[in-house]
Amino acid sequence: MYRIDRFANRISRLTQKSFSELAFRERDHLQEWLVHQPDALGEELLILQKEFDGFDETRERLDLLALDKEGNLVVIENKLDDSGRDVTWQALKYTAYISTLKTGQIVEIYQKYLDRYCEGGSASEKICEFLDVEDLQEAGLNPGNGQRMIFVAAHFRREVTATVMWLISRGIRAQCFRVTPYSHAEELFLDLQQIIPPPEAADYMIGISSKEVEETAAQGTRQRAHELRFQFWALALERLKQDHIALYANVSPSRDHWLNAGSGVRSCPFSMVFSHREARVELSLSRFEAFENKRIFDQLYEHRNEIQEAFGQHLEWRRMDDKKACRIFLAKTFDGYNKEEWPEMAQWLSDHLKALIQAIQTPLRQAGQSLGLPEEGQD
Repeated sequence: MYRIDRFANRISRLTQKSFSELAFRERDHLQEWLVHQPDALGEELLILQKEFDGFDETRERLDLLALDKEGNLVVIENKLDDSGRDVTWQALKYTAYISTLKTGQIVEIYQKYLDRYCEGGSASEKICEFLDVEDLQEAGLNPGNGQRMIFVAAHFRREVTATVMWLISRGIRAQCFRVTPYSHAEELFLDLQQIIPPPEAADYMIGISSKEVEETAAQGTRQRAHELRFQFWALALERLKQDHIALYANVSPSRDHWLNAGSGVRSCPFSMVFSHREARVELSLSRFEAFENKRIFDQLYEHRNEIQEAFGQHLEWRRMDDKKACRIFLAKTFDGYNKEEWPEMAQWLSDHLKALIQAIQTPLRQAGQSLGLPEEGQD
């Protein structure tokens, strides 16, 4: 930090100081500076309370509780010359505590602050004015997981900065501001800089962390779906074995949402499908050449009445002219992720797969033979 002398056209270095050597105290000085100049933290904030201790069954106090322009609560923890080891743990506890505060409680907290430190006034009106809304119904105070943390200190230990960076990577909004006092002759100066995340990279990091959180959530959803499918197919295959459906005798459980078994015509398998919302049995005509699939489908479709009579129900016939494959299937709605419905789903698949095989396997082989297609196992 340098002081500019316009007249001499020179700069002179300011002397960096510590708060302790200047006899400044955290609560009496640093905290009061931020209370009366919260935009020193780079944005408009409304201070709701200082030394807030309204946590049930604890005697802990957070330094400053504030509100940002989006209605999010902000925990501000101040330290003087050193951040200490436990500041992130303290802030996390406080943030967890305030995450449950409702609109009425927030207004009450702020009203107590106004009455004690600001000679009163209407907390509701001041909050509405700050958020530029007509009434508290529009305010949306403390929404979801929008709580934030701001750390202010002259020096941050490595374990603190590493933890804050990790929190940011998990989508939690946290900032570190380095505050440094300087002197020049009798004058004192204060430098307050955001160091984490760097201001020029803040939007980028928030975007990256949001993407990572989304990807992590999606990955967790996929993993759960894979595990459920594997468990369901183990149950369903056991059901088929008990019902003497030999077609799937050599098929193992899978993490896929489908299980195939040969029909006798190459690349035209019988399939069982398990999804979140339904179970399905189908014949999939998926040979390499589209015209072969359409010709097999057309021959089967000519005999659809006999096939459906043998099957016992109306089937869905999807020629899908814009695609290479064709499908003939029956589906039923289930909650696939509710394990209590699995026995019924497995039995439904077993019953209808058996009926589909009996109704369509012979006409399918006849259609394949008429087109000169090799059967499975033949070159």
